[in-house]
Amino acid sequence: MNAILEPAGPALRVDVISDVVCPWCYVGKRQLEAALARWREAHPDTPDPQVRWHPFQLNPDLPAEGMTRADYLARKFGTPDPGAIYQRVSAAARAVGLEPDFAKIARQPNTLRAHALISAAQGDAQQAVVERLFSAYFVEGADLTSRDTLAALAREAGLPDEAIRDALDGAGAQQAARDDTEARELGVSGVPFFVIDGKLGVSGAQGADALLAAFGQARGS
Repeated sequence: MNAILEPAGPALRVDVISDVVCPWCYVGKRQLEAALARWREAHPDTPDPQVRWHPFQLNPDLPAEGMTRADYLARKFGTPDPGAIYQRVSAAARAVGLEPDFAKIARQPNTLRAHALISAAQGDAQQAVVERLFSAYFVEGADLTSRDTLAALAREAGLPDEAIRDALDGAGAQQAARDDTEARELGVSGVPFFVIDGKLGVSGAQGADALLAAFGQARGS
């Protein structure tokens, strides 16, 4: 059985399928955090919810070295100007307290190695790696094609050096590719995609209210 579909235990479980270069996934992360805070407040006597992150490559055919951001935008959207493309998502980002700077992004990366780093961590450590990669890419314009940059970001998030080496130099990327395939086999075609308790899906960054309603539906409350 795909791990995402495993029955949940006493704690609410949210499996998040996303890509670190997806701005809506960054917005969705903030919406999820808001929904979880409200859930904890309403259910103080239940175990803390469990959040797990899973890979989905928006651009699986990109070469390992990625490509220039301008070329990518021109190929995908017909224009190298990110201003018009990102007007809507920029507004959504500001609404949840984010300040992405798309103009700083110089390179569109292949994200397999970034996903390998995320998969190398669990629990709070995984949340920290995800957050660091999002902020590095969308706020700082970090080059996520660089192995040294990825290692430094993971280290800043608290991932041990041995885990970083295993993710970047071992079989981590291959496993991330397999996990990406499994997500697509579940029918996921866009991200973010949230699976609640292994049985209820929420597609897109619909907001904290939608996620909170899904939590209640999955838990029968």
